[in-house]
Amino acid sequence: MTFELSSRSLGKLDGVDDTLVNVVKRAIELTKIDFGVTFGMRTLEEQTALFKAGRSQTMKSKHLDGRAVDLMAYVDGKGCWELNVYDDLCDAMKAAAEELGTAVKWGAAWSEGDICTYPGSAEDAMMKYIDLRRSEGKRPFIDGPHFELM
Repeated sequence: MTFELSSRSLGKLDGVDDTLVNVVKRAIELTKIDFGVTFGMRTLEEQTALFKAGRSQTMKSKHLDGRAVDLMAYVDGKGCWELNVYDDLCDAMKAAAEELGTAVKWGAAWSEGDICTYPGSAEDAMMKYIDLRRSEGKRPFIDGPHFELM
């Protein structure tokens, strides 16, 4: 099945770095999971609110300079937050980024760097990050919808 970004999602890409926009546009052509864009650029006020609410871990978000996007997976036409679905979405983003020669980091595998160079699956990368954080006595911050340029 072939998916397309809605006009709303395309609008959310306004101001986002063209390199990342191209990865997202290619990923929607490759994905087996439908998705849309929920965030591209953020204002400082939006980032501050997300940070204060604990939904972001930084005030130096790459959303502020157009170098990050948040994607929402859709299953049967409804938004889905099941993490395994975001593994599949990451696979599409990885394939698109590899094809376009773009280094991309995934928010569910912060410690693993560029998803294009990670040798295993998206799920493996996420589990490696979780194991690392736990070994450090820290709670992992899993942000499956988030992708950013490196």
